Amino acid sequence: MRFEMEEDIRLFLNYLAKEKKCSKNTLDAYHNDLNQLADYIASTSGIDEANPADNEFSEEHLKSYMLKLREKNYALSTVARKIAAARAFLKFLSEKGKVRKDLAPKLSAPKVIKSLPHGLTVLEVQRLLAESARLPTYDAKRDRAMLELLYATGMLASELMALNVNDVSPHQGRVRVVSLKRKERSVPIDARISGLMREYIDVVRIKLLADDNETALFVNQRGERLTRQGFWQIVQGYADSAGIKAKVTPRTLRHSFAMHRLNAGADLQSIQEVLGHAHISTTRAYKQA
Repeated sequence: MRFEMEEDIRLFLNYLAKEKKCSKNTLDAYHNDLNQLADYIASTSGIDEANPADNEFSEEHLKSYMLKLREKNYALSTVARKIAAARAFLKFLSEKGKVRKDLAPKLSAPKVIKSLPHGLTVLEVQRLLAESARLPTYDAKRDRAMLELLYATGMLASELMALNVNDVSPHQGRVRVVSLKRKERSVPIDARISGLMREYIDVVRIKLLADDNETALFVNQRGERLTRQGFWQIVQGYADSAGIKAKVTPRTLRHSFAMHRLNAGADLQSIQEVLGHAHISTTRAYKQA
């Protein structure tokens, strides 16, 4: 059976994008990892370039590929990711009938010990939020609304930046969140956060807008949707101003939300639902942090 690597990779990435709703970052990582696999297979002795119809993955190819990855002194997490990409790709090819045998089980990834989530202390979060509330400018008021909402809901930065005005219902105390995989969840917010969001929407956001047709909830100085990269810089900037030594990202606040809620007695399932975790084992890690 003819094995056309480039075309098969393209079909696989298209499948991940349309069927699995994978993010652009995930697709880029798979693309790079599978191109590396394709380059290795093409350069391996035993590949007959004159008769490509005879070429197909073999168990020997995969064993030598795994050895090659280890020789490059990659971090274990990087090796595990590249092997996971190859496994998913091979399973896809097998299901599509493009290879005679599913070799995915022959690829064993190294066991990676996951580090516990890193969060801030309650006092550090209070300092961070107080720093964003210190300035009277409209930009600072927007920043406070973003940081308060993030810590109150545990959203991802991408989810926060994707919010539109009609996703927030201050009167109902709910926020509609859509994940990168287009799954929706309704997240509760308390009366204080609802009041902050009402003030931001009714007063602050109007001052920042350049176009009344803009639907984004959080906008930059040009009145356009704020980017995730821009938000990362805002978070670290306030952390620096607050004298917090550690690197602080939006995900740090997500971790902090989960840890502080669980330590305060919230049950695992409710936090799992708010965070949008597919497996409760992911949420359980916060109880150990």
